Amino acid sequence: MEAPVIAIVVPCYNEQQALPLCIGQLKQTLNDLIVSGHISPRSFILCCDDGSTDDTWETIKTYHASDSSIKGLSLTANRGHQNVLYAGLMYVAGRCDAAISIDADLQDDPRAIGTMVEKFKAGADIVYGVRKDRKSDSWFKRFSAKRYYALRRHLGLDSIPDHADCRLMSRRAIEYLSEYGEHNLFLRGIVAQLGLSADTVVYDRRPRLAGKSKYTIGRMLGLSIDGITSFSSRPLRLILLTGVMLLLLDIAMSIYVFISYFGHDVIPGWTSIMLSVWFLGSIMLIGLGVLGEYIGKIYVEVKQRPRYQIKETLND
Repeated sequence: MEAPVIAIVVPCYNEQQALPLCIGQLKQTLNDLIVSGHISPRSFILCCDDGSTDDTWETIKTYHASDSSIKGLSLTANRGHQNVLYAGLMYVAGRCDAAISIDADLQDDPRAIGTMVEKFKAGADIVYGVRKDRKSDSWFKRFSAKRYYALRRHLGLDSIPDHADCRLMSRRAIEYLSEYGEHNLFLRGIVAQLGLSADTVVYDRRPRLAGKSKYTIGRMLGLSIDGITSFSSRPLRLILLTGVMLLLLDIAMSIYVFISYFGHDVIPGWTSIMLSVWFLGSIMLIGLGVLGEYIGKIYVEVKQRPRYQIKETLND
């Protein structure tokens, strides 16, 4: 294979503190690969601004003015990490042989990019960046991540454990991705379903370069729920099975109640009644919540609203 054109896609949201360090390290990595002949001199970095409220876009414009290999794309409003990453991938489609996505905080090691390129040149259409371990995470994050991946496997979903959104995708993989028209994007799940040849690169997770993480517990929980409800209807079946189990339990309780009644051994119990009411009420609310998740997704999909709008690009 001739030296491929590589696009490094960097989603950004309020990253004005991290961007100078991020662009510096990515540019150095890009130059090293160009000098060694591994990639084409036409390779570039695309910084995608997700409607930031700080000077992220101005910082991108400043770097582009001094180096045309640093390009930019700005959305009109904050549309979320998955949408801005998708926008960047669609923008570079046709402009490169492969695209590598990496967050601006560079917790994913840029040194893995060279290995990703080697595996791509060896024939892999997708190369996943996988963290070596979770020693740097809190006990809660390690426990919840392990349980989440176990739940996805139980639901029959394709997943790459300890992989976020740092990956290489060939031009063909990006074209396949563009055929997915759903608005509830969960790229980790979609990419795993493309069925193309894939490989992995393992690296140590690094501390954030600068600034604060934008992934709060609420956002991580929302992404986790999207990852399940976007690819599996099994939670709905679990509601049905839970209902059947409760029905069997109710039948057993009814037999016990009638035996106690006719045996004149009935002792009114406020506690047991209240526990039953609260238990059944909780099950019903959980069921309604799961149904609501699916109905909400249907509501968003049928509207067919655009995922994002591009406000400005820097591509000269």
